[in-house]
Order: sequence, then structure tokens, then C-alpha cells
Amino acid sequence: MKAPKTILITGDSMKRTIMISDIHGCINQLNQLLSQIYYDPNNDQLILLGDYVDKGPNSKEVVERVIDLMGNHNVIALRGNHDQRLFDLIYTESSIVRSKFIEHGGIQTIQSYCDINTEINEEQLKKAIETIRTHYKHHLDFLGSLPLYHEDNNHIYVHAGLNPNYTDWKKQPERDFMYIKDDFIRSNFEINKKVIFGHTRTIDIHGVPDIWFGEDKIGIDGGCAYGMQLNGLIFQNGIYTTAQVKSS
Repeated sequence: MKAPKTILITGDSMKRTIMISDIHGCINQLNQLLSQIYYDPNNDQLILLGDYVDKGPNSKEVVERVIDLMGNHNVIALRGNHDQRLFDLIYTESSIVRSKFIEHGGIQTIQSYCDINTEINEEQLKKAIETIRTHYKHHLDFLGSLPLYHEDNNHIYVHAGLNPNYTDWKKQPERDFMYIKDDFIRSNFEINKKVIFGHTRTIDIHGVPDIWFGEDKIGIDGGCAYGMQLNGLIFQNGIYTTAQVKSS
């Protein structure tokens, strides 16, 4: 575990904004990162950029942690495409959604929620969907109600990015907030605020899993569930610092 690169100084003028994205069931790394940077809910604003489930081993525990953080510590949490897909899996009969869910790490989510340690066949999947619908409705309601973006004086926060074809980015399709990649990353935006985003692993942008700093945007998805790292971006008094926890 690396030493934190920032020092907490209490007081409103020194309040930190801490940004984390794409936790993907990696509860241990999330807890380690918050401990490493001395996260203090009384003095820090924590913003989570979505994708709490799938791929990693502890999706249920991550969702429970995020619900607790939002309910008790004024944390801002956004909706990611994997969060949306879990919601859609439970409440729709779409074969496309089911196929995408299984293809992109959803089995690990089923295993987390239903305490299954083996491969899952079609019949088990149907039973698991009913179990989640019945016993974890509060998780589904939570994920389905999360906003697609957040904005403050310094940044626009979003899971995936902004569509450059929309003059008013708030009017872009909902799907773009959760899914857009290359068109967003390759475009320049004149918004006078940096866009903080996850979704696209930073190793796919600049070859390493560390946070990527662009001119008008910052990518923070370190690919934790892919065996890389969970990144934390810290903004305080106009200065960015970073922290990382490696995947075990």
C-alpha cells in the first residue's frame, strides 16, 4: 500500500473532494483506499462515479457500503452502466440484457448476492434473479434512482463522459452518460470545468492504470477488477493529488 500523497487539514477552507470510480465489487480495496487517504466524512466530500457491481467478488457488500455512505455521510454516488444493467436484468425480460450481463462480469454479482461458489446454469440464474428481486429490492431501488451526473463549481462528474455532438451536454441521451468512450475522450470541450470520468480504463488511454490528466478531462478508472488498482483523485484548494490501492 502506497503512502497517501496528501495531508488532511481540517476546516471548511481546506475541504477535500475525493473521487473514486469503477469499484466493481472490490470492497477491500475501497476500504483500504478510504483508510489510506484518511477519509473524514465530516470534512471531505466523497463522490463515487458508478459501477459498484460486476467483475469483482463482493458486489453486494460494495452496494451496501455505498448505501451507508450516502445515507450517513452525504456522499454523492452516480449511476454506471453496470449498475443500470443489474437493474434491467431483474426488471426486464430482455435476452440482450441477460447476455450482456453474463458477458461483462455479471456472474460474479450473482455469486455475491446468492452465495454461490460454482458456475451458474440457466436455471440457477433464474432463481438468483428472483432471489435478488425479492430480498434486495432496496439495493435495486437505490441503483435505479442514482443520478447520471453531478456538477459543482470546479467539475462535472459523470460515469462515462459527455457527447460532443450536444451543445447542452445535459440534453444528451441517458445512455451516453453511462457508455460513451472514444468520441468523448478524443474531443475537446469548452465548458470551463474539468470533466471527471470513469468507465474507460486509464490503461487504455495512456498505457498505465494511473489517473490520466487531460486538458479538459480526467480519467480515474484504474481497472481494479482487472487486477490493476483502485484510484482516488483528491482535489483541494485547486490542487490535484492521487492515491492508489493495488488489486490483490
